[in-house]
Amino acid sequence: MEKWPLGVFTSVDAGLGVNLEVAHELGVPTIHLHAPAAQTRTPENAERFLQRLSALGITVTAVFGGFEGESYADIPTVSRTVGLVPPETRAARTQEMKGISDFAKMLGCSVVALHLGFIPHDSSDPLYAEVLKVTREVCDHAKANGQNLHLETGQESADGLLKFISDLERDNLFVNFDPANMILYGTGEPIQALKQIGSLVRSVHCKDGKWAANPGVDWGQEVPLGEGDVGMETYLRTLDSLGYTGPLTIEREIPQEPERQKAEIGKALNLLSELKQKIG
Repeated sequence: MEKWPLGVFTSVDAGLGVNLEVAHELGVPTIHLHAPAAQTRTPENAERFLQRLSALGITVTAVFGGFEGESYADIPTVSRTVGLVPPETRAARTQEMKGISDFAKMLGCSVVALHLGFIPHDSSDPLYAEVLKVTREVCDHAKANGQNLHLETGQESADGLLKFISDLERDNLFVNFDPANMILYGTGEPIQALKQIGSLVRSVHCKDGKWAANPGVDWGQEVPLGEGDVGMETYLRTLDSLGYTGPLTIEREIPQEPERQKAEIGKALNLLSELKQKIG
C-alpha cells in the first residue's frame, strides 16, 4: 500500500460520515466503517457489502463500534453514555463489540476500534479495574479473530491513556489518534500528545477543531479540515517523523447531502493531497 492513502469515515446504515458513493466519486481508496446495526451484521450482508466495495475500488481499514444510547451532546453526557465505561450498559455493549469484531472478520478487516468512554483518572477507583477487565475481554476476542483493537483518543490525556494501555497488558491494543478530539474534550495539546503516544498509533483520523473558552468543561468546536487549531501540516509532519505510513482518514459528520459532502470532503482531500506532496 502506498504511504498515507486517503480515507473517509462512513457507515452502512447509521447516517454517519460520508456517503460511500460520494467517497467513490472523490476517488477515495480506503474507509473507516461505522459498524452497522446488529440485525444487519450477517454473512450475507457482509458478502454483499464486500462486493459493493470491490466494485467501488474501496478497502475497509477499520470497523468502529458504536452503541444505541450514546450521546455526544456535551462532556457530562459523553461521560454518562459513551462506550464500555457506563456500568448499566456495559455487559450488553461488550457482547455487541464482540459481535462487531466477528462482523469485521467477515469483511476481512484486521482492526476494530471504539471510544471506550471516560476511564477514571484514579486507578484505585473500582471502576478503573472494571474497565480494564472488560477491555481485556474485548481485546482477547479480537485477537482470536486475528484483529487488533484501537482505542480512539479524546476522553483521556496522553499520560492517562498510556497508563491504561500499560496496565491492560495486551499486545493487540493500539491507538486511533484523533487530534481534534484532544481539543474538543480539552484533554491536551494534540501534537504533544501524538509525540507521547506515537509508538502506539496504528490508525488516525484527520479532523480539525477549535478550543473552547473553558477547555475540559465546555465542548470545543469541530470545523472543516484546515480551519481549526490542530495545524494539519504539523500533524502530518509529526506522523511522518513517527514513521506512520497508514491511511489518513477524514472524519467529518455532516448531513447526508451529497453535494455538500462532495464540496467539503473534496476540499479536505485536496488539502491532504497537497500536504502529502509537500512532505513526501
